[in-house]
Amino acid sequence: MEMSSKAKKKFKVPHVYVILMIIVAICAIFTYIAPAGEYARVEGPGGRMIVDPTSFTYVDRAPVNLFGYLLSVPKGMAEVAEIIFFIFIVGGSFAVVQATGAIEAGLGKVTRVMAGKERLIIPIVMILFSLGGAVFGMAEETLPFIPIMVTLAIALGFDSITGAAIVLAGAGAGFTGAFMNPFTVGVAQGIAELPMFSGMGFRLAVYALMITLSTTFIFIYAGKVKKDPAKSLMYDFDKTRDDVLDLSVLKELTTAHKIVLLVVVATIGLLVFGVIHYGWYIQEISALFLGMAIISGLVGRLGMNGTAENLLIGMSSLAGGALVVGFARAILVVLNEGHIMDTLLFSISSAVSHLPSILAALGMYIFQCLLNFIVPSGSGQAAVSMPIMAPLADLVHVTRQTAVLAYQFGDGISNIFTPTSGYFMAGLALAKIPWDKWAKWILPLILMQYALGAILVTVAHAMQLGPF
Repeated sequence: MEMSSKAKKKFKVPHVYVILMIIVAICAIFTYIAPAGEYARVEGPGGRMIVDPTSFTYVDRAPVNLFGYLLSVPKGMAEVAEIIFFIFIVGGSFAVVQATGAIEAGLGKVTRVMAGKERLIIPIVMILFSLGGAVFGMAEETLPFIPIMVTLAIALGFDSITGAAIVLAGAGAGFTGAFMNPFTVGVAQGIAELPMFSGMGFRLAVYALMITLSTTFIFIYAGKVKKDPAKSLMYDFDKTRDDVLDLSVLKELTTAHKIVLLVVVATIGLLVFGVIHYGWYIQEISALFLGMAIISGLVGRLGMNGTAENLLIGMSSLAGGALVVGFARAILVVLNEGHIMDTLLFSISSAVSHLPSILAALGMYIFQCLLNFIVPSGSGQAAVSMPIMAPLADLVHVTRQTAVLAYQFGDGISNIFTPTSGYFMAGLALAKIPWDKWAKWILPLILMQYALGAILVTVAHAMQLGPF
């Protein structure tokens, strides 16, 4: 009887920290097995350091020992410290806004207006976020919106996954199908010596297909959860949240609440303006939201001490999720310190070069998809791979525009799936969604996007998408 009951126990998915430490360990073991190698880096367009594709040489092995394995975590923490503290500050800032009651009162107003047509919010908001991803590479900038959309989604009868997906999958679809993102398409085309933002017509069609696929997937899922909340993977946890609206006792939207909400809207407006015109990044955005927290706390009559206390409460609730970003970074630390990152790059690119042109195009796409699990930065992946993929495309009779497209899809699709993506893990931390639950939910969409990407790369190759 005892053995039978044990056999019936379901397999428990390991904690995300356990999964990441296993991956780091595997990478460390590979530093003893795989030959070490390096590419020389040279200055490329815009002063960026890029790989010289003819410069690969094998070097002495630098295996990562047990202590190096353990050390990779604090090193990873240090390398992504600004992202970790960004999560703390943004999460704490929204906890202050939440404590004023403004979000609860404002969203209560929305629930009344949207009664009976709640799902219309999904395509409208997703398209807005997708345009941000397609035009100026909106990624980290989406994070402040996640707590708002999660609270709204739950209030409208959906779940936290729906709220986070509206933001992450919306911007992610736009990022993947970007038609003028300067950080991905712009950088890659510059390195490939293509006219900036050439192939716009084809990319607009790609964008439309990607956002339609993502929106449809989430729209259908949200309908199922609305009909039967128990179908949500977050059903039990969402019931324990302290940031959920109670629609039976909605707060009145006071003048103070309106001012706080105006402060939030003004902050988001300044964020977009600063990112576009001044190139603001993590530190500037963190400072902006800290200012929002201070003003909101005072306007919302929390007082200085109340503002500080709620800031701390918000930060402490995100500690586990914020620190996972550093654990994920440890993977890259081990690969770089073991000098096998460039070896992986060289091996995969060499295999692709021997394929027929149509298979070479798909091989480039697969290579870029795999590379993104290791180098999740869009501009970073372009700087690493395009100096190799552009001349390789010439050798195997694939247009450089197709090679850029393969990079674009490979770089974008897994950004809201892979735990090495810093901003994505930060987003899950803000939404308080475990990675394993998110991964189980979104995997079908990721696979459909991969299939769509393969079809589009094949079409681009067949039509010899140019100009060259």
